Amino acid sequence: MSVHLLVLIHGMWGNPSNLASMRRIIEETHLTDGSELHVMLPETNQAEGTYDGIDWGGERVATEIFQEIEKLEAEGKKVTRFSVTGYSLGGLLARYVVGILHQRKFFATVTPVNFNTVATPHIGLLVYPSIFSRLSSYLVPRFFSRTGEQFYGADKWSQTGKSLLEVMADPGKELGLRHTNVGQVFYQGLKLFPHVRLYANAVNDLTVPYMTAYVDVEDPFINHVTEGITVDYDDKYYPIVKSFTSQGTPSLKRESARPFTWDWFKSYKLPYLPGLYAPFPFNFAALALIPILFPTLICLMLIRVSISSYFSRSRIKLLESEDTPTTQQRLVHVFGQLERDRKRAGPEEEPADHPNPEKNGVGLNALPQLKKELAYITDVRNSHGAIVARDVKNFGFHKIGEGVLRHWANAFVM
Repeated sequence: MSVHLLVLIHGMWGNPSNLASMRRIIEETHLTDGSELHVMLPETNQAEGTYDGIDWGGERVATEIFQEIEKLEAEGKKVTRFSVTGYSLGGLLARYVVGILHQRKFFATVTPVNFNTVATPHIGLLVYPSIFSRLSSYLVPRFFSRTGEQFYGADKWSQTGKSLLEVMADPGKELGLRHTNVGQVFYQGLKLFPHVRLYANAVNDLTVPYMTAYVDVEDPFINHVTEGITVDYDDKYYPIVKSFTSQGTPSLKRESARPFTWDWFKSYKLPYLPGLYAPFPFNFAALALIPILFPTLICLMLIRVSISSYFSRSRIKLLESEDTPTTQQRLVHVFGQLERDRKRAGPEEEPADHPNPEKNGVGLNALPQLKKELAYITDVRNSHGAIVARDVKNFGFHKIGEGVLRHWANAFVM
């Protein structure tokens, strides 16, 4: 029996349950017509395991894919088509996995069909002119191990000094660039997928903002609060955007309750702090405790991520020191050997310069089959989880993302 294998990859700190809504909707859409779709959610790269880097996370996912295929073959099923969708960090893992599969000649016998990402930081995490952004750019590479370094292009993944995101985005000679390298396996792998689509939040994504998820060098929504945006939604797939225009003039503010009235107290919302959403009067009780809770939470968080980062770096050291027939086939080791061979043969590449996020988007935007979709989710503090309806049970507003998932499911080609 012929099978279409779809792999769904969760994001940072995540687990397969984060994509439960995505799995449910894709199965409701395609299994009702008798299609042989097999949905797989990798399990070995959860929680603190996501600290280990895009590369090692991708290696784990690739291993699970081959194990799943063996399991299906034992049941008399043959995988003939392959698709992958990654959410947040999972989208970067998906791109790395495609490189692994392409390097191992996987697509010589299995047809690649759909490649999708949702709210993925394709060009890395950008540094904005704000205290929070600058602080994050300093702390994340230091406290989130290899993944944190790769998010900000602070790693030197290639022996030529290039970051992993730059290597993964390099289309090489196809665009007349001189700095060609073995990283083209990622770009060439993506080119094999006839259907490539990116989903991004236009606004309110505090984790993966528009520019890096949409792979754009400018943000047309940066002043949406003050200048206003007119959005034409897709009636069938709200909050997917069909088109938008900037009003170019200050938008009218909605009338708010007078300060210190009953309505004002009831509507008051806490500053954005994870886990501190609360209705009146608990919101004010929590607010009163912030001078105690905030420093405590920060200290506990730093302790936790420091411990996780320590164990992550220990795991990476062990992984990179392994020398067995299995590990020698890992893309990390293959690339290392290829670059050592090229170095002995003589320099062929330009020396690496400082990380440049714009370079990380060159390869993706060069794909002729690339399509992009926007979700415009308002009245939420952070739309990052909402776009995939990540946790509807605890955050009711996440349900709005089901419109995005229905669009993704219906655009999915079997």
